[in-house]
Amino acid sequence: MKDSFITIERQEIFEQTISRSRFLGRVCRISSEDEARGFIREIREEYRDATHHCCAYVQGLDGEHEFADDNGEPSGTAGRPILGALRSAGLTNVCLVVIRYYGGKKLGVRGLIEAYGSTASRLLELCGSREETLNRQFALRMAYPEVNRVLYLMEQNGARVLEKNFGETVWIRASVRARDFAVLEELLSPWGEFLDEGSDS
Repeated sequence: MKDSFITIERQEIFEQTISRSRFLGRVCRISSEDEARGFIREIREEYRDATHHCCAYVQGLDGEHEFADDNGEPSGTAGRPILGALRSAGLTNVCLVVIRYYGGKKLGVRGLIEAYGSTASRLLELCGSREETLNRQFALRMAYPEVNRVLYLMEQNGARVLEKNFGETVWIRASVRARDFAVLEELLSPWGEFLDEGSDS
């Protein structure tokens, strides 16, 4: 089961001027297509005086969701080069927007492709990359005598405690790598009430 992917390490901003046009790249780590669309809306509002807001995103463990938008530039000259930069970097769960302020000189089709593609590529170089894993959250309610045994089993199987609550019974929320979830569920279920809370990344 695949449960890891490569995404950006940090958010950066890159700007360059080409033939009097200003190109500004912005990027965001996303976990859904809705988040990508929200980021694009925010950028278009923040730079509403710009000539174009061209964008692309890749989302999903295998990058199965893709989108590219030329935002008024000639077809294939902006969104596709940005998407190409994301693909070339092997990234997913990333949305990238290149804002253009027109400087009065036309760049031509090839010039636009190079301008948008290079802005995206150089921005991604600044951001760096890292591997992230898909995790599953779960909760377990148990009696006090079971706490030490449960915490030991969680530690031995790579689970990370997120929250503890001590009342009449003990309630623990934790997270574990998705590929290890089924094994841990089988180990912990006999010791308390186990609740699967789904994906957390």
